[in-house]
Amino acid sequence: MANQTQTLPPTVSGSPPANRSVTRADCSISEFRDITDAQTAPASVPLARQIDKRIPVYCGETINRQIHDADYIDALLSEWNYVFDDGAGAVVIKGAFPDIAVVHDATATLREIIAAEAAKSDQSGDHFAAAGANSRVWNAHEKLAIASPEIFARYYANPVLHLASRAWLGPAYQITAQVNVVHPGGKAQVCHRDYHLGFQSVEQLGNYPRNVHRLSPHLTLQGAIAHSPMPIASGPTQLLPHSQKFVEGYVATQLDSFKQHFADHYVQLPLDTGDMLFFNPAVFHAAGDNDTSDDRFANLLQIGSAFGRTLEMIDRTRLCRVLYPVLQQWQASNSYTQQQIDDVLAATAEGYPFPCSLDVSPPVDGLAPPSQYDIMRSALQANQSLADFNKQIDHWQSLQRSM
Repeated sequence: MANQTQTLPPTVSGSPPANRSVTRADCSISEFRDITDAQTAPASVPLARQIDKRIPVYCGETINRQIHDADYIDALLSEWNYVFDDGAGAVVIKGAFPDIAVVHDATATLREIIAAEAAKSDQSGDHFAAAGANSRVWNAHEKLAIASPEIFARYYANPVLHLASRAWLGPAYQITAQVNVVHPGGKAQVCHRDYHLGFQSVEQLGNYPRNVHRLSPHLTLQGAIAHSPMPIASGPTQLLPHSQKFVEGYVATQLDSFKQHFADHYVQLPLDTGDMLFFNPAVFHAAGDNDTSDDRFANLLQIGSAFGRTLEMIDRTRLCRVLYPVLQQWQASNSYTQQQIDDVLAATAEGYPFPCSLDVSPPVDGLAPPSQYDIMRSALQANQSLADFNKQIDHWQSLQRSM
């Protein structure tokens, strides 16, 4: 057989491949300024009622009135998908509920849940804000349904919420909700992006390749339903339009120059009870100061893609129990390297702490509780007995439940 050689495409001189992941050095504040200075062209959002501070605002009454007009709905879904991806990154829908009474009914029920939980425990924690500045109801979605199935059904019969979810995620999405009541005097959150990569430190982010930084925003949609009037003084969500388009943003949100740019250029839109806000989770955002004498009450939605799941269901707790003695023996005999042990751990234990119950594992000391992988690796490093490890892993398993 004649020798065959493969001709590789020529490389472009002076253009090395991009870094596999994202580092602090990749974050250009001048590029970020250029991206976030973009305007929102009226022609790009023809179905919007208006553009306010570069964010398109829609009329809930119009949407609900035309809900059976297939051409209108197709156009709206396309427009919102564009906004979330390539436009401002956020939309507001005024008067999203045809019957505002259901919002008041849900508010009353959720306040009862808040009071009941406060009476049982003073433990609290929050993402990106100091504990105690607000009242949280983790897993408000399930708790509202259990407390009042009828109110839950009326509340989620709203088509606007589902149109926004379909526009960004397609069908078969999963809704979660966390009530956040910011009390008078409550301080602003720090600027951030959201779940998934928004819950990682700069060091952890470096372990994820650049394509995952692009992927993460496409796995969730952020939403907020106003359960109280939210004038600007009450601190409605601070948003930096177009910032979702900066790929390096998960690292950049944690850098001082970007935090300052956000502080100097964010916008806020006032909301009324029953209004909705939806945005790409990669939009730089933060809850603002509540400088009024009233609570700011919002139901925060985090809607997940149907595709964030494995093909098969595996009992990883059982795997941890049977693999622990093997890895402990490997460690004691020095017959395998630490990297090999870590590789087996990665194939055995659940390395991601979500989904979890934030009621029983609140983020008091960070953004997430330890994963099964973290617990098993720590136990091996401490050379815990199998009996002690089994107690730990059983306790971890007992926390994998909703309240």
